[in-house]
Amino acid sequence: MNLLPKQLRNLFVCIAILLCIGSCTTEKQVEISETAFEDAPNWAKEAIWYQIYPDIFRNGDMSNDPRRQDIIGSYPGHWPSGWGVTDWGMDFYKLQDWNEEIRGKTDPNGYEIQYFGHFQSLRHYGGDIQGIIDGLDYLDSLGINALYIQPLYDGPSNHNFDARNWRHIDINFGPDPDGDKAIMDAEIPDDPSTWQLTSADKLFFKLIDEVHKRDMRLIMDVSWNHVGPEFWAWKDIVKNQQNSKYVDWFWVNEFDDPTTPENEFDWPGWLEVVKDLLQVKETEYVSHVPESHYWEGDFVSQEIKEHIFTITRKWLDPNGDGDLSDGIDGYRLDVCAEVPLGFWRQYRKVVRDVNPDAYIVGESWFGRYPDTMLDPEPVLRGDVFDGVMNYRWFKASREFFVHPDHAISASALVDSLKRITGNLRMQNNQAMMNTGATHDTPRLLTSVFNYKNKYKYGAMPNAENGYKIHKPDEMAYQTARLILANQFTYIGAPHIWQGEEMGAWGADFPDCRKPMMWPEIEFEDERAHPFGVERPVDKVEMNQEVFDYYQDLIRLRKSNPVLTYGAIDYILADDEKQVLAYSRFDEDDEIISVFNASAEPQIIQITAKSNLSFRDYLGNGKLKQEDNSINIELSARSAAILVGS
Repeated sequence: MNLLPKQLRNLFVCIAILLCIGSCTTEKQVEISETAFEDAPNWAKEAIWYQIYPDIFRNGDMSNDPRRQDIIGSYPGHWPSGWGVTDWGMDFYKLQDWNEEIRGKTDPNGYEIQYFGHFQSLRHYGGDIQGIIDGLDYLDSLGINALYIQPLYDGPSNHNFDARNWRHIDINFGPDPDGDKAIMDAEIPDDPSTWQLTSADKLFFKLIDEVHKRDMRLIMDVSWNHVGPEFWAWKDIVKNQQNSKYVDWFWVNEFDDPTTPENEFDWPGWLEVVKDLLQVKETEYVSHVPESHYWEGDFVSQEIKEHIFTITRKWLDPNGDGDLSDGIDGYRLDVCAEVPLGFWRQYRKVVRDVNPDAYIVGESWFGRYPDTMLDPEPVLRGDVFDGVMNYRWFKASREFFVHPDHAISASALVDSLKRITGNLRMQNNQAMMNTGATHDTPRLLTSVFNYKNKYKYGAMPNAENGYKIHKPDEMAYQTARLILANQFTYIGAPHIWQGEEMGAWGADFPDCRKPMMWPEIEFEDERAHPFGVERPVDKVEMNQEVFDYYQDLIRLRKSNPVLTYGAIDYILADDEKQVLAYSRFDEDDEIISVFNASAEPQIIQITAKSNLSFRDYLGNGKLKQEDNSINIELSARSAAILVGS
């Protein structure tokens, strides 16, 4: 794909901002409907999701950038004296001077700090809420109408899953870190009557207002399963051991015996190995290694549940006045299979009692890594979640489109798609968050560039495995276009991990967490490799052609409700030709998606369900139509989206 010169890209961004000024200054507010308790809200089915990782989205206020004292408590447990915020445009794999200060030390899990991933975990780029507000015009121009923002609550790491507290927005995301910390220090953490609004809280409410003015929705990412070592209640347990009033809040293996010189204090880390993430205590200890599953149970402590419920209500209706326009629109629930179903059922009641139109989505992932994924049916019956992050769709889709020499058959893909939707209510299939990449997976382009690898298995480079981390080749771009055409015409709401629409590439965590390629930032060429392996030198800049393709697919999706609410019929699965076609249809409309995943041009004959006149929205196919019989000529590795009129 061709890359636009920087001057043209800057001009594009300026034009996009000017075009959306009208919509940005209106006073339009999100309407709250009365969705039945067991139903998924319609707005979530119509969503075009955009996932934001605040630290690497945009730095809108450099005065609040994290300092060394702000990151105390984060992984890897050592905080160099020379630490500072990482330059946004730095070659991603280049090491920094402060890395050497911690090299060779031991992390909380007992591993020696030696590798790029250890160092990258300590990086901060300075992204904040003002940066998200500044980026809303860009997202509006792309066509986004729903934001999923990763943890905003206060924490020391760049990802914030290691919460210091759940009740406030991170001090470095707002305009006054020191003032906010003073407010928090003056509160009684388990007494909501003492809680005050911080400057970061107030700026977050401004973000919600700006999002709603643009007819967008916003959900927060939260993890009620674990916290970080700086979490206030955990620190009390560390200090007071079994005498702590919060002793039932978290799992502890053994308390310290004060009569011995040793410190016997021990706890089970997250997934039994991650000692810097402390797990909330359930009525039964359930291991999720090597296999995860949904399970009945509850949290032991009623106090921690009430604490969670109070915080949940705070973000849904900040002033408790019943006017929900100033609150968030739902929650994304981290590692949801590791939290008992009894708790989740109570949680749904809390959320829906406040906002009957709120969307609740779980992170449902692997059953047994790397080949089997959890069937989300137990949590999609109307009493737990509305949808899950639909990794199952992407895993199946990738296996067909990934490469003509490594593909499953078209009929095998159809069987997989029917299997993963067949036992679910249609409304939950429609409310799925269909994701091709996230902060926890390889970027889409890099995933298909390394087509010989399984999905999220061996998807990180080392000195020997040959995993390619440089800019993908043209075959990878072709494959990505096929998968995206499938994603935006399939059942379920499309999801975009930030930067995918800019053409970002990167391996599995942490390589997928590069900062956004904003046109006004001058990026160094990528030339370093985390293991010193020789690699091509790549220029880092936004890819306008990729952006345009996403924008076109979003426009198609939003202007054709049949792609949201229509039925699906797989009308062709030709295993020999590696061709797939399906129809999305209702009583009035029909759109047919046709895919040639082979390395050869194909002439494909299909039969439409209607007698509408069809055109190829993407302009790839040559059509001949007689009544409802259609012949289409498609070049190798291309898709056609036939829109009836």
